[in-house]
Amino acid sequence: MSETPPWSFSLAWSAVGADEKRVRLVADPAVRAALTAFLDVVDVKALSAELTVRAWLDGLEIDGRVAGVARRTCGVSLEDFDEAVDAPLHVRAVPSGSRNAPEAGDGEVVVDLDADDPPDVVDGDRVDLAAYATEIFALALDPFPRKPGAVFTPPAESEPPSPFAVLRQLTSK
Repeated sequence: MSETPPWSFSLAWSAVGADEKRVRLVADPAVRAALTAFLDVVDVKALSAELTVRAWLDGLEIDGRVAGVARRTCGVSLEDFDEAVDAPLHVRAVPSGSRNAPEAGDGEVVVDLDADDPPDVVDGDRVDLAAYATEIFALALDPFPRKPGAVFTPPAESEPPSPFAVLRQLTSK
């Protein structure tokens, strides 16, 4: 996401000690209205996140679930319908300048599908938990929304005109 999400709940790096911290986020009506425009959907009817934050190396590990309902427009029937989301969230983040931050490469990217994702590098002294919840919600939405039961019926194919149809018309006059 290139813009700053309209929902924010930040937590200081130092707010999580040796014990894990449980956080419940619920988007209020004003935030949901702003998210509706931000996500380009008909309506965000509900959005919440249940998160557990714990210390990880010199950063944080965030685990939990994001749940919500977005009103979408079906790409087939153009009818509005509700799309429910219930998605896991697992993120590791470290502050910028951390020795545990991934090294900047030389342009070549090697991806190991079995390895854990590298930690996010976050500038500043706070981590925005609501921004992560918004990102997971947005990624969980179907990029090609289709109302359950909607079926695309292609138009009837007509016979392509014969290349000799024009000649036939000329001779019949």
